[in-house]
Amino acid sequence: MKKTLLFAIDLNTHEVIVSESEKGSMEITFIERIPQSENELLFDAVSSMTKLTTSPKFDLALFKAMDKACQLIYAKHAE
Repeated sequence: MKKTLLFAIDLNTHEVIVSESEKGSMEITFIERIPQSENELLFDAVSSMTKLTTSPKFDLALFKAMDKACQLIYAKHAE
């Protein structure tokens, strides 16, 4: 099955939390924590994506576009 990357922000430690999950699965596997100072662009992108979820006019297409941007930034970081 295809795995999906998941992103979250830990505001206490100023880190991006990267995890993965198989599509349709309830199981999440931790990958790594990336400090904001190590990848400011990824931190800002994940922060923006997170803010989209609290908008009263949630836009799924915009959320998916931001997620794709986060995926691309993380892929470059992982290289």
